[in-house]
Amino acid sequence: MAGLNKVMLIGRLGKDPDVISFENGGKKMTVSLATSERYRDREGNWQDQTEWHNIVAWGNLASDIAEKRRNYVKGDLLFVEGKIKTRQYADSQGVNKYITEIVAEKMNLISKGGGGTPSGNDQRFDRQQNTDTKTSPEEIYPSGMDHEVEDLPF
Repeated sequence: MAGLNKVMLIGRLGKDPDVISFENGGKKMTVSLATSERYRDREGNWQDQTEWHNIVAWGNLASDIAEKRRNYVKGDLLFVEGKIKTRQYADSQGVNKYITEIVAEKMNLISKGGGGTPSGNDQRFDRQQNTDTKTSPEEIYPSGMDHEVEDLPF
């Protein structure tokens, strides 16, 4: 039986994208993305929990982002769709390390900086160079999305 490896995230860029070019003309883009969740603890106090994700894009998607890189800056709200990959490498002392990344297949700028709606800089990229109708932020990130969780399992 085959499995499914699909990730969809909405979060804020933790830094401007970093794009590197290879001798063969290929490109790789990396960026960090912060996703936040808000819930009530057992005492009724609001708690915020932030997760950081390493995002990587290759090929055409990385090239498109490199061309539009000035449109992507720290703090922008971004929709990312892709898959989870964990890889192993040896650090400078030869110790094996593991890193988990989201390999992006689609990226959609939802809003600039501190929030609001997309400006004329709204960009949508995916590996298939999709040019269909853009998704509105309300369809992806509805207002009032704060989750009230009364009974947490821990």
